[in-house]
Amino acid sequence: MNDPLLTFEKAKQLKQQLTEFMMMYKFALDEMETRISILQEEFELMHDYSPIEHVKTRLKSPESIFEKARRKNIPFHLHVLKNSIQDIAGIRITCSFLSDIYRLEEMLRKQSDMHVVTVKDYIKKPKENGYRSLHMIVKVPVYTSARKEEVFVEIQIRTIAMDFWASLEHKIFYKYNQNVPKQLISELTEAAHSAAALDEKMEHIHHEMSAVKQKQAAQPSESEQLQLNSHTFAIPRKLLESLQKLPDDLSGV
Repeated sequence: MNDPLLTFEKAKQLKQQLTEFMMMYKFALDEMETRISILQEEFELMHDYSPIEHVKTRLKSPESIFEKARRKNIPFHLHVLKNSIQDIAGIRITCSFLSDIYRLEEMLRKQSDMHVVTVKDYIKKPKENGYRSLHMIVKVPVYTSARKEEVFVEIQIRTIAMDFWASLEHKIFYKYNQNVPKQLISELTEAAHSAAALDEKMEHIHHEMSAVKQKQAAQPSESEQLQLNSHTFAIPRKLLESLQKLPDDLSGV
């Protein structure tokens, strides 16, 4: 017969281990939120523009982690789960334009203390159902009082149109318990193509706006030109008045 005290101590130890396990993923998300917030603020201050519209984080529950492990036949050991399930901590970044996605990816790659493990580009190669997004698995360093640990974080970067479609698709599949009628799947795929066309159109407009802005920055405005002209003609007049006050013979000066 099991000793109740030993059973209690074992349960207490398992709870502590699970708490520490989940804690590291929470800290990794906190670290990523800080990094992204810094990038966002830097762009707003230096470029008067930010490629980041929204940021949302997600931490899988222990129940969800163990359910995924069961489906994939992964042993229920924390050290195995840590290396086998790489999307326990997730962060979703929504951008306005397609080019913003790749600009943000490049900025994240430049952070030398963060290791990019894998990148899956579902924008250039969408899934069959039309799903588009850029997925990155990164390893983020997390420092505690006891140790440093590299923690997996999944990053999804998408446009507003991509995010709207993915959210709608998820709600429909949840409502129909995965058994979505073929007609509705067909309409979802068509909607995905429409969303892709919208992104392409918005990207084109974005490039045109950028070109106009650069042209305006290179040329002074009408008021600035008038001020420039007034200063240009004011200097010779003042110089002429000063010269007229000088004596004709400067040899004695």
